[in-house]
Amino acid sequence: MCGICGAVAVEGTLDPEIHAALPAMTSTLSHRGPDEDGFHQDERAALGHRRLSIIDRAGGQQPLANEDGSVWIVFNGEVYNHQDLRRKLTARGHRFRTHSDTEAIVHAYEEYGESCVEHLEGMFAFAIYDGRRGDLFLARDRLGKKPLFYAALGGAVHFASEIKALRQSPAWDGEIDPAALEMYMPLGYILAPRTIYRHVHKLEPGHTLLLRDGAFRIRRYWDVTEFDTDGRHESAILTDLEESLGQAVAARLESEVPLGAFLSGGIDSGLVVSWMAASLRQSPLTVSVGFEDAEHNELDAAGRVAQRFATRHHAITLEPRLDGILEQIVDAFDEPFADSSAIPTFFVCGAARRHVTVCLSGDGGDETFGGYDFRYVPHALECGVRRFLPGTPGRSLARWLGKHWPRSPRLPRPLRIGTLLENVGRSPEDAYYADLTFLKSHDARLVLGQDPARDPRRGAGYAAVTEPYMSCPSPSPLQRAQYADLKIYLPNDVLVKVDRMSMQHSLEVRCPILERQVVEAAFRVPTERKMPRLRAKHLLHRLAEIRLPPENLGLPKHGFTAPIGRWMVGAFADRYRDEVLGPGARIAGLLDQKVLSRWFEDHRLRRADRSYPLWAAWMIELWARRTASESDVLVVSPQG
Repeated sequence: MCGICGAVAVEGTLDPEIHAALPAMTSTLSHRGPDEDGFHQDERAALGHRRLSIIDRAGGQQPLANEDGSVWIVFNGEVYNHQDLRRKLTARGHRFRTHSDTEAIVHAYEEYGESCVEHLEGMFAFAIYDGRRGDLFLARDRLGKKPLFYAALGGAVHFASEIKALRQSPAWDGEIDPAALEMYMPLGYILAPRTIYRHVHKLEPGHTLLLRDGAFRIRRYWDVTEFDTDGRHESAILTDLEESLGQAVAARLESEVPLGAFLSGGIDSGLVVSWMAASLRQSPLTVSVGFEDAEHNELDAAGRVAQRFATRHHAITLEPRLDGILEQIVDAFDEPFADSSAIPTFFVCGAARRHVTVCLSGDGGDETFGGYDFRYVPHALECGVRRFLPGTPGRSLARWLGKHWPRSPRLPRPLRIGTLLENVGRSPEDAYYADLTFLKSHDARLVLGQDPARDPRRGAGYAAVTEPYMSCPSPSPLQRAQYADLKIYLPNDVLVKVDRMSMQHSLEVRCPILERQVVEAAFRVPTERKMPRLRAKHLLHRLAEIRLPPENLGLPKHGFTAPIGRWMVGAFADRYRDEVLGPGARIAGLLDQKVLSRWFEDHRLRRADRSYPLWAAWMIELWARRTASESDVLVVSPQG
C-alpha cells in the first residue's frame, strides 16, 4: 500500500512553486508508505510517491515508467490478476523490467488506453501521466477501497491519496462547502464526489478522470447491472459462492512481507480464515481484539475458529480510550467524520501491525449478502404494510401516529414501533434515507440553524443517497437497499474508516468478500434465496455451517463501537464544554451552540441519548482546530 500525489498543468507548463512543493506534498503521506519515497518531474507534471513495499520489494520503486520513459505512473493498491495480465501483455510485445503489479498497469494503459481499468482486478487508485499526449489519467477501483482526491487549483489538476497532501500546494484554496456540512450532520460522513472543501473532490468508485487538451472528463466504467437473475437451486448457488470466495482469498495471499487476518467471532472473518488455512502451506497468523466491555468481546468465539484451523493466534484485550489518539484519528480523515467505530478500528489495526504488514478482513458481507437485519428487516416489513394502506390518507395517518407514538425506552420492545409507523407513511426511498441517517432530518436542520420544518428532500444529501435506491432495477426493496448501501454507506463510511485507520499504522487491508465477481454474483441472487424468511446473510451462514465451529453460528452480532456517550459527559465533559460549547469554539458559525448545550444536558441527565450529534459536533470542532486555517472556516447563514 502506498500514498500518491502530484499535479499536472492544465495547459502549458506547471507553476515552479507547485513543482517546488512536491516533496512537502509527498512527505505528508509517509504513514501510507514508510519505506521510501520517489519523484518524477518535467516541465508540465510533478508526481510523488510514498511506498509500503509488499510485492517486488527490490524492483517496484515508483514513480515507474514504460520502456521509453514517456508514460509514468504512481499507484496505490494491489492488482491481484497482474500475473495473468503480464502474460497477455508480454504476448503482445510489451517488455517488463520488474515483477511488480504496478508495471502491469503501465503496459495495460499503453495497450488499452482508458479501458485498461476494465482489465484490472483488485483495489487501486493511480495516476498516469502520458508525456506523449500531455494527458493525466486518474482511476479508482470499482468499490472504492482506495481513496483518490483531485482539485483544479492554480492552473493545474492536483491529485492525492489524502487531502492533507493537497493542502501543501501553494495554490491551495480552503473554501468550505456548506452543502457538504449539511450532508455530514445527518449521515456522519460526506458523500463523494464532495468533500468539506468546495474545490476538492473525491473521484468516485468505479470512475476514471482524463485531463486532455485543457479539459477533463469523468467516466464511470463499472457498476452492478444484473439483479435477481440467478434462479438456480440454493445448492448450486452455494457451490459457486464457496469456489468464488475461496479463489478471492487465495488471490489475496501474494506478499513478500508478513501476512495475516483479522479474526472476530463473526462468520465473515471466520470464513476468510478458513479459506486462508486451506490455501497456505503454513498456519495462518490471526489477530483478535476484544474489549473489556463484555458486550463487545468475542475473543472466545474467535479462539474457537483459531483452534479449528490451527492458526498462530494473537488475542488482545483492550479498553479503547481517547487519551493520546483522538487527534491522530481526526487528522487521518482530513474532514469531519463521525463514525466512532474508527476508535476501535484504530486499535485493532495497531495490534495487527505488531505482527503483520498485510491483513485480510471480512468487510463487505453485510452490504452484499444482507447483513444489516436491523435496517433491512424493518424495511421489508414496512414495504409490505405500505401496499395495504388506503392511498395518501392511510399513509398520512401512519406518519401522524408514528410522530406521536411514545418513544420511551421503558416501553416493551414489541411496542417500540414509532419509527416503523413513520416509515410506513413515507415513500420507500424516503424510508431508506431516514433509516440510513444517524441524526433525523428535523434535528439536523435545527442544529444547522435551518428551518426544522423544511422538507428533508430539499437537503443536500437526500438526492445523492436515494438516487441508487431508486435507480436499482430490482423490484425487491431489500435488493434496492443493499445496492444503495453498496454505493453510499460502504464506500463513504466503512471503507474510508478501514483505509484511514489501517494506513495510520502502515497496514494494508485486503477484503476478499468485496471481490467484484462475488459482489456481482450476490446481486444476481434473488432476495427469496439471499434472505429467505428475512434471515440475515443466509448464504454465508450456510457456508459457515460447513466450515466453522457450530458454537459460533447462533451468536448475536456484536457492535464494534466505543463508549463515546459515556466519555463526553464523564471523563471528557470539561474538555467537551470548553472546546465545543465554549466561546472560543470554531464551530460557532457553523452549528447552533445553544441547541448543542441543550442536547448535552439532556444526554448528561439521561433524558435522551444524544451521543451521535454531540460526537459529530466535536469531530467538526477538532477538524477545524487541527487542519483548518482561519480562512477555511465559513459562517453558514441559516437557510429556509
